[in-house]
Amino acid sequence: TEEALKKPRQEGTKRQCAVTSKRSIMPVFHLVNCAALTFGPHAVYYYATPLCEYRVVPTMVRGIATYFMTFFAKLICLAAFVSSSDSTAFNPTQEILQAGIGMLDCIGLYYALSRSSGPALSDKIQAVGLGWALADSVLNRLAPLMGAKSPEFSWAYLQAGGHANANLIVSVSFATVVSLIYIRKNKSSALMPFLYLSMLLHAAFPSILSSMRQLLQLDAANVLAADLAMSVAAAVV
Repeated sequence: TEEALKKPRQEGTKRQCAVTSKRSIMPVFHLVNCAALTFGPHAVYYYATPLCEYRVVPTMVRGIATYFMTFFAKLICLAAFVSSSDSTAFNPTQEILQAGIGMLDCIGLYYALSRSSGPALSDKIQAVGLGWALADSVLNRLAPLMGAKSPEFSWAYLQAGGHANANLIVSVSFATVVSLIYIRKNKSSALMPFLYLSMLLHAAFPSILSSMRQLLQLDAANVLAADLAMSVAAAVV
């Protein structure tokens, strides 16, 4: 009789252990998937293009370091000129100021491109853009990504990975526009107004996306869809 009573208890204990182990493993899998979605495309881009065949790592490191310097310069300007009293209400003046501060990215990309040497211009553009996007993902998404290990599932971390992919597209195309304006010499003068307009749109891209979210009352999924669509459109143009 005692053995008959022990068997159901043992089976119940085994089931509880199995459920507990699954609950402890699933958050780790979720974290790994979110990290792969956030940083995996950067590695795929590097190894799927001729960048891996050339010595572009110093150029990428220069792009990463320049992004860090530009990011902290933008933080100082935002703290000095942009009010943070009410971040939910749409304020055209504040959005214009943020877009103007975003022009510092043009200066940073120009510095990274002009100071880099070695590979061809196309490889240099891709290396700087890739380093720029990688630095953005590390600085803005690495620490929040640790929350994906929580037992509660959230789409926010997968959406952050989608934004990282969109930013990779924008960074490479942004570096291309800056190089066409300031680095490349044999360019048509008729294209210059279009290139300057494209550079302004790239610099104001975060402010445009933020304004769309506030004015149109978009949820997180629609913001991600708009970010991806605008990124692909900017790259195609």
